[in-house]
Amino acid sequence: MRQIVLTLIGLLLIAMSIFVVKKISNSKKDKRPIPAKVVKTVFANQIKNTTVPIVIPANGTLVAKRRIEVFAEVQGVFKAGTKAFKPGQRYRTGQALITVDNSEYYATVQSAKSNFYNAITAIMPDLRLDFPDVFSKWQQYLNTFKIEQTTSKLPEMNSEKERYFITGRGIVSNYYDIKNLEQRLSKYSIKAPFNGILTQALVTEGSLIRNGQKLGEYIDPSVYEMEVGISKSYIDLLQVGKKVSLSNLEHTQTYQGTVSRINGSVDPTTQTVTVYIEVKDNTLKEGIYLEAQLAAKQEENAIEIDRNLLLENNKIFVVRDTVLDLIAVKPVYFGSSKVVLKNVPEGTVILSKPLQGAFPGMRVKVANKNTL
Repeated sequence: MRQIVLTLIGLLLIAMSIFVVKKISNSKKDKRPIPAKVVKTVFANQIKNTTVPIVIPANGTLVAKRRIEVFAEVQGVFKAGTKAFKPGQRYRTGQALITVDNSEYYATVQSAKSNFYNAITAIMPDLRLDFPDVFSKWQQYLNTFKIEQTTSKLPEMNSEKERYFITGRGIVSNYYDIKNLEQRLSKYSIKAPFNGILTQALVTEGSLIRNGQKLGEYIDPSVYEMEVGISKSYIDLLQVGKKVSLSNLEHTQTYQGTVSRINGSVDPTTQTVTVYIEVKDNTLKEGIYLEAQLAAKQEENAIEIDRNLLLENNKIFVVRDTVLDLIAVKPVYFGSSKVVLKNVPEGTVILSKPLQGAFPGMRVKVANKNTL
């Protein structure tokens, strides 16, 4: 009897152990939840192809289109004039910028003129006897000769005999010697070639000026040029006469310029072509830094989007119903932050902002759709 009781107890314990083990085993089973489908919200634009102006940005410093560096070709003491030779001084065409004391050289020129006059006077009796037909014109030349004025041109010699006679007396050689002296005498006074302003003065009244010495700089403040470097890949888009929009760094002032010249060679270091933009405005000064927007051309049937929306393989993301897809496009111009594209079907819905982790077939929801 005892043996039977022990056997039943053992069987009961075994049964209870199996039940407990099954209970514990069932309680550890994980029930993995079914993941919910995530639909990301995107911003998009509906495409409308239009004519997009291609604008090339550039910048540079203004330089006067007409400027001269004033150098001395003679030596002497700088004489004080009617206007002080100082930076900022304005002159009109023909006014003297600098006058050098020429008293000694002037006396030399006057002496040569006197000798020339005496030489012509000495041949007049021979002309009366041997060449009575030309005597009157040479007499007229003597009567109008003024030693204080610039020597006038010699009378025209019509015959070989007259030419041989006049040349043999040294009249022609003396005449050209005097013209040479007068030409050098004119260099003692440097005159303004155009209306302008003095921007640099390196000498003062009373200074000893030497031959070849730089005296200053003179500019025309009415017309300026800005030199800018344009990438050679864009140079075929530009033409002389194109209008250019200019602005200062603060973008508080705008000016209108024109492409005046385009260099014919490419800089081998930077691979750029120099373009010169002419601008006129009374408020401008030499040395001002300006930014330019060069309207190169009008690209028809194109759109302009942010550069970060264009993928490396020249594709962009589009939204077809609620699914992302990729289409190939043709970039025609890359700006600093924008890109101009062609071959985008009319009415296509494209992303207006980059979407991190985007891939073809991804389900999305368009939050806001504008017309681009």
